[in-house]
Amino acid sequence: MDFQYVGYTRDKKLLRGKVTAINEEAALDVLKYSGYNVLSLKKMTPFFNAEKLSATFSQIKPQELVMFSRQLALLVETGTDIVSALDLLREQITSSDLRKIVMEVISDLRSGLPLAQALEKHPKAFSALYCRTIAISAETGNLEQGFRLMADHIEKHADSAKKIRSALIYPIIVLVLAVGVIAVLVTFVMPAFINLYGSLGVELPAVTRALIAIVGFLLNYGLFLLAGIAGIAIAAFAYIKTPIGSYQWDRFKLGFPKLGPIIRFSELSRCCRTISLLFRAGVPLPEIMTLSINGSGNKVVQRALTQVRDEMLKGQGLSRPMARNHVFLPLMVQMAAVGEGTGNLDNTMDTVAQSYDMEADDRTNNLVALVQPAMTIFIGGLVGFIALALVSTMYSIMGSFG
Repeated sequence: MDFQYVGYTRDKKLLRGKVTAINEEAALDVLKYSGYNVLSLKKMTPFFNAEKLSATFSQIKPQELVMFSRQLALLVETGTDIVSALDLLREQITSSDLRKIVMEVISDLRSGLPLAQALEKHPKAFSALYCRTIAISAETGNLEQGFRLMADHIEKHADSAKKIRSALIYPIIVLVLAVGVIAVLVTFVMPAFINLYGSLGVELPAVTRALIAIVGFLLNYGLFLLAGIAGIAIAAFAYIKTPIGSYQWDRFKLGFPKLGPIIRFSELSRCCRTISLLFRAGVPLPEIMTLSINGSGNKVVQRALTQVRDEMLKGQGLSRPMARNHVFLPLMVQMAAVGEGTGNLDNTMDTVAQSYDMEADDRTNNLVALVQPAMTIFIGGLVGFIALALVSTMYSIMGSFG
């Protein structure tokens, strides 16, 4: 990054200029090494920052973080200090964004900043859960275990998301093709037939008249219809961005038939895995609940976890507040009670997470199995309706000529 400075030389000559460095401390070191006494130093913010724009739209892949964490754990386990380990991995990282972040982390570590605090400065790559796990692992002397735990956690979460995306690819492709076919028919094919039928002056069947009416409506008011749909979508998106709208949208998703249970199982699985991971790392249970709240992607689940945490701080434990909230399923409540009683909460919650992952996968596959024939029936019915309208019109024309 670039910094603008004002300073003076040994002969008291005032200077203004620009210097490029990783951070402000490094820029000061460069200027002092050059013999300048710095009066002011501030970061330059250009009107168009291509680097910032690229960082906004770029994304670090979970696989890169998994590989980075596993390699770092291996190096730390062999006795390599963390700065040397990061320096060794820096050149092997394929992602330019992650490589830049690692360089800044190395610079912060060399300036005396603890590892967890250096990672916290880059939430794009390292979540609050990641940073807190590493902090606890460093305090207990099990840094390599912390990196391995986070690698497993990121990998499992990425695998679950990948399965859902893979299952939805076929229905999305079919839907896009269906919309494309309808657009071509309405824009190019049907207007020619409508003009032909009008020039012949033949009484058309009811099916054909209905099709012509639909096509005429789309041709005359299609743009207004699209504008209305776009306006409704924009208004709904703006409402969802509000706190109340976001909560209502997440509540609607949980109650949606077929899809709601999948979202619920996925959210509870993520929560159980977070509890298991942090408990195994030695994080106190109240802090575990706070990090679980921050790690949840559903406002309804976040509110439920917040209520459990508040009641837990009042001495109610973990399982009893869960049992009073309908968001948490019986298996999770029972296993939480077992884990509390035996002090084995990490293993019991990990078991629940695996069970809910399997349940979410099964329900996702069943949903896709229902969506595929439904899409096929929809497209077949649409094509059949158009074919019936055209064929019946041909018979009508032939009959009138006969």
